[in-house]
Amino acid sequence: MDTRPEASTAVLLVGVDFGHANFDDKLEELGLLAQTAGMVPVARMTCKRKAPDAALFVGTGKAEEIKMTAREYGATEILFDQSLSPAQQRNLERTLDMPVNDRTLLILEIFAQRARSHEGKLQVELAKLQYLSTRLVRRWSHLERQTGGAGVRGGPGEKQIELDKRMISESIKRTKERLTKVKRQRQTQRKQRDRRNSFTISLVGYTNAGKTTLFNALVKARAYAADQLFATLDTTTRQLYLGDAARSVSLSDTVGFIRDLPHGLIDAFQATLQEAAEADLLLHVVDGSNPDYLEQIEQVQRVLAEIGADQVPQLLVFNKLDAIEKDRWPHQMSDVFEVNDPVSETARPLERVFVSAKSGEGLPLLRQVLAKYAGTLPVDESPHADETVA
Repeated sequence: MDTRPEASTAVLLVGVDFGHANFDDKLEELGLLAQTAGMVPVARMTCKRKAPDAALFVGTGKAEEIKMTAREYGATEILFDQSLSPAQQRNLERTLDMPVNDRTLLILEIFAQRARSHEGKLQVELAKLQYLSTRLVRRWSHLERQTGGAGVRGGPGEKQIELDKRMISESIKRTKERLTKVKRQRQTQRKQRDRRNSFTISLVGYTNAGKTTLFNALVKARAYAADQLFATLDTTTRQLYLGDAARSVSLSDTVGFIRDLPHGLIDAFQATLQEAAEADLLLHVVDGSNPDYLEQIEQVQRVLAEIGADQVPQLLVFNKLDAIEKDRWPHQMSDVFEVNDPVSETARPLERVFVSAKSGEGLPLLRQVLAKYAGTLPVDESPHADETVA
């Protein structure tokens, strides 16, 4: 069943504060996600709870308030900023008498809309199948037991929901097999790069940090880039020219991360994310103009730890200098920045470079630093690390 929202879907955004430090009280990111998926947020509601209500997530009283607010603003769908269990989702739809979806499905829908390559489509298909397999009761509430046909002995037949579950299970199995073949192809490509003694760099970072714009600027490519969440899903790899390099250097642009990235997506995109886990260097791109950049860095570090890439050397690239007022620019274009390690819970010093992929500011310095990491310059030679802004 296609659950993709129509372009004109008016949604009411709902967030529940359970006392977590990263709660988005203005639901700004959820609103951006909704707009990216083609929805129109018409109202926003937040509330506080010590713990989720087992049946309705928000409790009976708040559910009635959501229903009244939705009617007042003409919302035709409710969108929660947190993940809902299948039972909570089903109960809310019955109480509110309208579709209810959560952040997980929203991100899945965006990925489904944006995937372009065969591999990307397979990965999204797998994640959606795994998500919907737990929600068959909600999506097919009309299901009832089938009776045996002519020539079949009496007694109850197989439930329609059991048929649906088996069909989805078989689809999941087939999709996993196809992705396994893709993974083997990627491993073959990586082995070829290893034989060429190629130094591999992977761009990682929070979605909309400017990774693809930086990728295009460094390798003179024309990969699709836009000021929106998850503009790029498919991994693109190009050769990177770093002067008189003693070895070839390849640069890969990968999918962006986000807070509460669904585990199903992390599992499904394992073949793509493996590019980051097996890279020689991670170029961690940060939107330096975003006031929540510290939280975004932490979220990226958590995903990197989950895919086994947390031990790969990292270079921080604080992007979007062009979006920062000149009087707030850093005094040095390169320094050391301490990042919290989510696994060891200790501070980890990382080299940092400030750039603007859009205007080109700081890119020559970044190339020199990358050359150092690739071994084209002595490791102890830190090119213009104390370069100051004029």
